[in-house]
Amino acid sequence: MRIGDIAEQTGVSTRALRYYEEQGLLSAERTARGQRVYEEPAIERVQLIQQLFAAGLASRTIVELLPCVDTGEASEEALALLRRERDRITESMAELEKARAQLDRVIEISLHPTPEHCPALRTETALRPA
Repeated sequence: MRIGDIAEQTGVSTRALRYYEEQGLLSAERTARGQRVYEEPAIERVQLIQQLFAAGLASRTIVELLPCVDTGEASEEALALLRRERDRITESMAELEKARAQLDRVIEISLHPTPEHCPALRTETALRPA
């Protein structure tokens, strides 16, 4: 199967497939003319790689995990790596929640300004009735 076929069947660009190969995530045989030829299991491999990227894993992390996929056995190191990645994502989510709460506060202040939060409302002119 050629690179265009894999790209079409997986929805991944040929450029991304070449990148996967450069990173050691995917391998291909070469024809005498240098064209990439993939075996049928490459489709599932690409789909798995996409899922791992969607989970927020970096290509270097995925490279470390692929031997477990190939053998069907998760090593303690691989499980520890996955747990670290999950913890990293959980921490990022907590930081995003804090940022969202701050933004909600700014929106509320913008909708209902008070002299405490808006210096323009503290001036003598702003305090006098119109």
